[in-house]
Amino acid sequence: MAVHPTALVDPAAWIHETAEIGPFCIIGAEVEIGPRTCLMANLFVEGPTAIGEDNVFYPYSTVGVASQDKKYKGERAFTTIGNRNTIREFVTIHRGTTGGGLHTTIGDDCLLMTYAHVAHDCHIGNNVILGNSVGLAGHVTIEDWADVSPFSGVHQFCRIGRHSFVGPYSVIKQDVMPFSLTSNQPEVQVFGANSVGLARRGFEKPAIESLQTAFRLLTRAGLNTSQAVERIQAEIPACAEVEELLAFIAGSARGVIKSGVIKK
Repeated sequence: MAVHPTALVDPAAWIHETAEIGPFCIIGAEVEIGPRTCLMANLFVEGPTAIGEDNVFYPYSTVGVASQDKKYKGERAFTTIGNRNTIREFVTIHRGTTGGGLHTTIGDDCLLMTYAHVAHDCHIGNNVILGNSVGLAGHVTIEDWADVSPFSGVHQFCRIGRHSFVGPYSVIKQDVMPFSLTSNQPEVQVFGANSVGLARRGFEKPAIESLQTAFRLLTRAGLNTSQAVERIQAEIPACAEVEELLAFIAGSARGVIKSGVIKK
């Protein structure tokens, strides 16, 4: 185990023999750090926190610390981070609260850029990118392969769907539909499918075209959401991605972002 002599590691922490703990890191009790994970320097990690394999934490991040939610009274809560994540400088990741299931989670292969904030009870999937200074309020769910651009903020209890792209400086107050390109130009709205990202990830052209048609009906046909869903079901041939989109809309508690005017 490579632990720098200036690091402070609680005896109740568990660190794999191949992990690296750099200068001036502080590792609290009930922290687990898996194989080949590297904490470069000046990290502060509180438990109970479980960190998996092959992660890299750049300096000055805090992980597993207490929530900023004023209702939090010090109850025992957890943070879990998967494998092969890159956590850049000054990222803050807070543990869960009673009101959100007591657990904050980050999956595998994610990139959290500088100053990103992951609040209490957030759940981030796999292959997610959070740009510089992205702020997630509590209880936010971000699904696999979503990309949230710099300086965007996400309201409590919002969901960001799979393979979606959120442009910079966006204020997300409702759910972001999967596969969508959503951006703040000049108001937050959907600009169609995230076609470039989907093509890069191997989605077939017919599926992307079906999604583009679905988003046109949702955002440009002058229909409310229920009317658009009916048209999509009637006019677009069977497509797994479109079915996923419709299921996401049906399960939305806050409504989904469509145009600059927020509508149910």
